[in-house]
Amino acid sequence: MKKMKFLVTFVLLLSMSFAAVAQPASSDAILKKAYATAAKEHKNVIIIFHASWCGWCKKMDRSMADASVKKYFDDNYVTVHMTVQESPDKKNEETPGAAAFLDKYKGGKAGLPFFVIMDSKGEKIADSFGEGGNIGCPASEKEVAQFISMLKKTSTIDAEGLAAITTVFRKNENH
Repeated sequence: MKKMKFLVTFVLLLSMSFAAVAQPASSDAILKKAYATAAKEHKNVIIIFHASWCGWCKKMDRSMADASVKKYFDDNYVTVHMTVQESPDKKNEETPGAAAFLDKYKGGKAGLPFFVIMDSKGEKIADSFGEGGNIGCPASEKEVAQFISMLKKTSTIDAEGLAAITTVFRKNENH
């Protein structure tokens, strides 16, 4: 009987430790680390709200990671992702606190991806709302122009970099 209690206790403790490991970091923890890094490196923070089912979210990530533009983003921003609006079978992957943060910046009903650009002190300096609503992953000429305008205001990316970013993001319209 003692062996059985020990075994049951051991299995419960083991399962709780795995559950703790699987829990995503909270939005507060993610932001605290991002703001500290941004302050240290003299950058701003891009917070991208996304979900695993979101094709445009994947396009946004691929575009920002494209070899021709990645350095521009890396040199000017600390980029973090927060998972929101997941399908019911993946709710456990959502970033705790991210939905409230998204709602605070009026992105809860805007569609994904949604991004907010913050300074290193946590003050919003831009978001993904353009003239027609959330530009999400910029693709059309107008959306990309609005995105470039945001980047001009929030970074030191030069004209060559902005042109490269324009080229990469414009490819999203046809894919």
